[in-house]
Amino acid sequence: MPLRDEFRSIIDNAVKAIHDRLYFAQYPEHPKAYGDEAPGKALETFNSLLGNKYTDLGQDGAEGWVGEERSPYTGKDLGITYPTFSTETLVSRANAAFKTWKNVSPDDRAEVLVDSLEAIKEYFHLIAQATQHTTGQAYMMSFQASGPHSNDRALEALALGYQELTRFPASLIWEKPMGPTSVILHKQFKPVAKGVGLVIGCSTFPVWNSVPGLYASLITGNPVILKPHPKSVLPIAVVVAEIRKALKAHGYNPDVVQLAVDSSSKLITKELAEHPDVKVIDYTGSSSFGNYIEALPNKVVFTEKAGVNSVILDSVTDLKAVLGNLSFAVSLYSGQMCTAPQNFFIPAGGVQTAEGLVSYEDVVNGFKGAVAGLTSHPKAGPGTLGAIQSDATYERAKNSGKLGGKVLLEGIDIANAEYPEARVYAPSIIEVDAADAAIYEKELFGPIVLIIKTKDTNQSVELAKKMANEHGAITCAAYTTDGAVATHIFEEMESVFTPVSLNLTGNIWVNQHAAFSDFHVTGGNPAGNASFTNPEYVSKRFVWVGHRSVQ
Repeated sequence: MPLRDEFRSIIDNAVKAIHDRLYFAQYPEHPKAYGDEAPGKALETFNSLLGNKYTDLGQDGAEGWVGEERSPYTGKDLGITYPTFSTETLVSRANAAFKTWKNVSPDDRAEVLVDSLEAIKEYFHLIAQATQHTTGQAYMMSFQASGPHSNDRALEALALGYQELTRFPASLIWEKPMGPTSVILHKQFKPVAKGVGLVIGCSTFPVWNSVPGLYASLITGNPVILKPHPKSVLPIAVVVAEIRKALKAHGYNPDVVQLAVDSSSKLITKELAEHPDVKVIDYTGSSSFGNYIEALPNKVVFTEKAGVNSVILDSVTDLKAVLGNLSFAVSLYSGQMCTAPQNFFIPAGGVQTAEGLVSYEDVVNGFKGAVAGLTSHPKAGPGTLGAIQSDATYERAKNSGKLGGKVLLEGIDIANAEYPEARVYAPSIIEVDAADAAIYEKELFGPIVLIIKTKDTNQSVELAKKMANEHGAITCAAYTTDGAVATHIFEEMESVFTPVSLNLTGNIWVNQHAAFSDFHVTGGNPAGNASFTNPEYVSKRFVWVGHRSVQ
């Protein structure tokens, strides 16, 4: 059955945006676009879920119920429990659903999946509440990242997958002239799905990091078991529930998608990943576990792991604007983003500005003042910082003074007037020397910033390149008014497959990657082996098989 016109238009617009790389958003990021009453209704629904079993998934025959989510804002357990199933049950159900789903046409799969996205948008505010009270993101960030931005990333993967699946004709009559006769064959070309997919979610971005792989596998014919982080289940549970409802409404087995909830004391991630029937794995998280996932035999694996992101300061036009931009970048969600800048490479000789040379000390003091000014602001501070998601991140931030180097700005607890029990912590800033690689060569996830004094910009670039090559990098921010220096930075960082954001000021930050335009992670350095969303991200999930028969 062909796609209905309205869904065809959504797919076509998404494919065009993927090719043009210009700004495009199918799902507006402003909360008011979804109705004035939506936030209040979502809060009521969220409160009604607290302390109860989550039954909206429709996954019958639960073998148990677990839940351990705790709000970083209230300090209280959500008390929501989710159905649990054994690995064998999940895989068996996925295999049963695969028998039908793999033979569904790309058009019919796209119909279901676009339908699910259109349903999910009605729950953006509920997903925002769920994200805020599991990850610690502030409400606006929770809404945008887990709502419209996630839907756009899902649509991007879906649309690119649809394009790849329809790249070649499904069937044709092939004729080869051979003198007075000819050979005539009927040829069929079929994209054959690899098999059961596993998506392993993370605690800080449970939706945004999960849906690209989820929708890429689904559009290419693979059933998916989604294994969320035990501390951040509800946001992605709402998404999975709507996909399952869409599948059922269109007459398909809802077990094409299943949620596999576990507990910190009894994780099933390795059981699922190592199961021989699981063929495709998407993973976001630590490098150590990501390396294990990448080493599994006979799996197609897509990973996003840890990276060490750098800032290279050479010369600027407006230092105040630059430091304001960077102070927001390091404070946003308390640095709990894979794209957050960590290592600031600043020449000992200072930074040239439109007003003249500014000394190294004055640049560092200006940055320190910008961070302190933002984070201590009673309204802007808590709204920017959000809350710390995990105990480990909070302890790392509290103990950052023990890393070594000189503490320039000590991280402190910040009060949130709306949520007195919120775990909010301002970034610490620590100065180290270029020789102190042991301190700055690893990701220090959370609100920790390192200032590295270098002899000059060339050394800054050399060290940033070395960090990306050996330890991975997802982003790199650079500031220079010299065209030759800019070219040098681009060439050096692209040699280690790291994108550069040059001279950002104002309301655009190095942390942000836009769907349909920016590739998230390049897949070329240790920060991860995959990229949201290039053709390989979808084409490796299926195989083209050609059949020939005599007419």
